[in-house]
Amino acid sequence: MSPVIAVAIKEFQDGLRNRWLVSITAIFAILSLGLSYYGSAASGELGVASLSATIASLSSLAVFLIPLIALLLSYDSFVGEQESGTLLLLLTYPLSHNQLLIGKFLGQGSIISLATILGFGSAALLLGFQLEFTPVLASFGLFILTAILLGLSFMSIAYVISLSVTEKSKAAGIALMVWFGFVLVFDLALLAVLVGVKEGLDQHSLVQVMLFNPGDLFRLINLSVLDTKDVNGVLAVAINSGWSSSSLLAMLAAWVALPLGLAAVIFNRKTL
Repeated sequence: MSPVIAVAIKEFQDGLRNRWLVSITAIFAILSLGLSYYGSAASGELGVASLSATIASLSSLAVFLIPLIALLLSYDSFVGEQESGTLLLLLTYPLSHNQLLIGKFLGQGSIISLATILGFGSAALLLGFQLEFTPVLASFGLFILTAILLGLSFMSIAYVISLSVTEKSKAAGIALMVWFGFVLVFDLALLAVLVGVKEGLDQHSLVQVMLFNPGDLFRLINLSVLDTKDVNGVLAVAINSGWSSSSLLAMLAAWVALPLGLAAVIFNRKTL
């Protein structure tokens, strides 16, 4: 068996044993089913909300939840094993640094991917039976794909954090600051610039700035295919920027590959 596959299977089994897969799937399922069925409660009615409103609501909430889950799952992947002494033991086997990194990425990435498909896929089935399957599968297919990429991007960032520190407590603190910065501070600062600066930002410049945040890319991709009446805030200005979905998807995939590549460089230079 390939060393990469062996590490991936071990990480996946650890995720099953620690109830990560079950927990994440349950969170995503409750979130998606609740928003799908009770999304119209604000208007005084109970029932399945429109597809557009459901995707808009899920995108706005998932961008807070998915990065946090990915960071919590992966922040101690290396520093935790270094503290316990198992990292040095693993590297005494015929296993390279890159093989260990890729194996962990595949194993933990499988947990996030499977939980995302099962959790959000349940809402797609509910809406498909109530509406029409073709548009539902198209919209939710894009949403699930981008949600997986968003989770993998923050997982890659977590590896960079885990390999850059020597204590789990430091890794946890930095991971929370990264989540806070990308999810909350970034958009608030961008909104402050739009409102407070006299000249402001034109649409092209706004989108260029948003490319530095995988969470904003995730929402841009999903909300750009919806009616603009379902979108508000900074994204309402940016969704008609003219960028194609394939270009934005490629940029979101780059947010997975680039931090993972940086993690590989740090790991290969790391002294254990």
